[in-house]
Amino acid sequence: MRLLADLHTHSVASGHAYSTVSELAASAAARGLELIAVTDHGPSVPGGAHPWYFWNLKVVPSILGGVHILKGVEANPSLTTENGIDLPDELLHLMDFVAVGLHPLIGFDDRDVVKNTGAMLRVIENPYVDMITHPGNEEFPVDRDEIVAAAVRNGVILELNAHSFEPTSSRHASNGGERDFARAALEAGAHIAIGSDAHFHLHVGRFDGALAVAEELGFPEERIVNRDAASVLAHLLGKRERPRLDVGGEW
Repeated sequence: MRLLADLHTHSVASGHAYSTVSELAASAAARGLELIAVTDHGPSVPGGAHPWYFWNLKVVPSILGGVHILKGVEANPSLTTENGIDLPDELLHLMDFVAVGLHPLIGFDDRDVVKNTGAMLRVIENPYVDMITHPGNEEFPVDRDEIVAAAVRNGVILELNAHSFEPTSSRHASNGGERDFARAALEAGAHIAIGSDAHFHLHVGRFDGALAVAEELGFPEERIVNRDAASVLAHLLGKRERPRLDVGGEW
């Protein structure tokens, strides 16, 4: 299987990534990808982007060098905001793509399964959320069955995170959780996406470890959302309107 879209990439705006949006797009084009989502970290991650950054993403081209650019976010669950996410719904509504994941130093470092699960269930029920990132990260344990069932009910994608299988990842030694989530998603009928989680442009579209897991499990291709640009856009537009999807034009 060859995947032509990458729904998890980071630019310098994330605070600990090292490439520009233009570099991400150029690297995607060089690999033959048709689409990427730029999903910079939300503001509660140390060094993450300010809300104004996400509001102003309308200036970024929607197609750059032949590659569709989804202007997105990897937001974070929050214990203090009205919607349980570190960006307001008014802003999430404008985004082309909304991913959410648990990260260090945002209030969930105590490995509390009940707290983590409750926060993520609230996230999954938000109509603007499209994907949960690295759900098998064992640093942030959750009730896997509850999360998978909620994702199926709400049409939310569960990521199979490719970076978790790379030697440079802090999650490399404990990536069994990613495999377990993929197996549970398979059995429950959930959709997945295999994301690179690239923090450097040359890592865009690197899916090998996670793709091998999907193939080993026999995951149906039709339930892997990031097969190509058409499959991504069909899934996203089937869920809700994306008001700024084409506003950046083609460059």
